[in-house]
Amino acid sequence: MTVKIKNDLPSPFKKVVPESLSVGKDRLLLRLDFYSEAVVMQDFEKKGNGRYRMVDAYDIARAITNEISYDSGLLPPNTLWWANTKEGAQVALYVPAGVRRLALQEDAGKAPKRYDIPLPNLIFLCKAGHPPYVFAVFDRPTGLKDRVYKAPLANVYNDGRTCGGSHKYSANLGEIPDDFFKSFFSRGADLSNRSKKHPQDIIKMWQALDKKKEYPLLDLVYHGTIADIMRYRL
Repeated sequence: MTVKIKNDLPSPFKKVVPESLSVGKDRLLLRLDFYSEAVVMQDFEKKGNGRYRMVDAYDIARAITNEISYDSGLLPPNTLWWANTKEGAQVALYVPAGVRRLALQEDAGKAPKRYDIPLPNLIFLCKAGHPPYVFAVFDRPTGLKDRVYKAPLANVYNDGRTCGGSHKYSANLGEIPDDFFKSFFSRGADLSNRSKKHPQDIIKMWQALDKKKEYPLLDLVYHGTIADIMRYRL
């Protein structure tokens, strides 16, 4: 489809550039119209003086940012992947299996109960100063189809989000897993659906594993895949 339009007619360009700048005429080369479900490009460089075609918004974004250079900076040890979001950098950190001392605060007027729990390998999705997402894995992931499991922890919601409460998280991404483990756990978040043996209350699994050396991986509850959690944004 073609239209006959003089591309030197008054345009938005003349409306937004102050006359005091003494900018002369500028030739219109390209126009993009963004609709709710499509993007239409009008190209004045082609013969016909205004040819139209549908374009992909992703291609437009890639073309605009093609000349922009940025880097991640130094990443924390055991970083699995990095994402640049509109609210800042987000990294996925792999935390190898090991025994952790966890504090469960059940009564505000009493000292917390302490458990020495063997935990499986974990993945933390971290953003500076924010409570992380936490998941469990059998091994360090190597592919997008690798399976991900519910973290066998309190203070974690069903989608992997954690309850930050009044705890202040570090601006240093590498410190966020330790910040999480140092916080007091409670029964405030969902405790169900994170253990096959104790499907209603993960704290009962903590009690059974206290002072043990290894987490029973077959007890973990399936959550999704690496590809699934790579799409999560804090």
